[in-house]
Amino acid sequence: MRFPDGSRSRRSALRTGLWTTAAGVTVVAILGVLVAYGVVWPNRILAAEHDVRGVDVSHYQGEIDWDVLAAQDLDFAWIKATEGAAHTDPRFAESWAAATTTDLLVGAYHFMSFESSGADQAANLVAEVPATPGTLPPVIDLEFYGPYFEDRPTPDEVHTILDPLVAGIEEYYGVAPIIYATGDAYDLYLADRYPDLPIWIRSVAWAPRLPDGRPWTLWQYSNRDRLPGYDGVEPYIDMNVFAGTREELEALTLD
Repeated sequence: MRFPDGSRSRRSALRTGLWTTAAGVTVVAILGVLVAYGVVWPNRILAAEHDVRGVDVSHYQGEIDWDVLAAQDLDFAWIKATEGAAHTDPRFAESWAAATTTDLLVGAYHFMSFESSGADQAANLVAEVPATPGTLPPVIDLEFYGPYFEDRPTPDEVHTILDPLVAGIEEYYGVAPIIYATGDAYDLYLADRYPDLPIWIRSVAWAPRLPDGRPWTLWQYSNRDRLPGYDGVEPYIDMNVFAGTREELEALTLD
């Protein structure tokens, strides 16, 4: 079948446009899969500007060979210890004992609950985590969970819990805790508050910039890395960087 020259040109342009669109959609889809599986992670390029890096782990990483993990060009590790007023991570004691025999700087973190008092949560952490000289300051993990993703506590409700939790940690360990927060939690509860507490910000899509202009101390840049040395239900491990040198991180440790 013969077509007028103009019609043929339009059909050719249409086919080219369709192929270009299809190719673009395919590239985006492949990139999305690679990001989802942690093969491609844009933040790794930005995080590579920082020399001091480390992990945070919980029982979801399962049994950890700390000698193997520590050999992955890591400087520090924070281990989940407690949650709320009564829960203890089932692998904390094992991981703490093994991690502190490596060259890593090691600390513990507490997942803050919106359902129990700050004083009770501080007591839970103190009961499980020793104030060992040379270990990193405890971390308070402040983020939304369960129904609180939709029904967020008010700032006053959170500060009523957070203030005595911070005070209890400072009293027992002799150092200010670090606060880990997602961007939303930071904006709602921490912006322009707690100026003396180091901030560990989660930002896995782009480099962090805190809305009040405050500098971050630690940055969780990826939750999709895989490293040798652990075997748990969670195949990925969180990766983080410190804003300064290893010597500056060491200076934060308990006396």
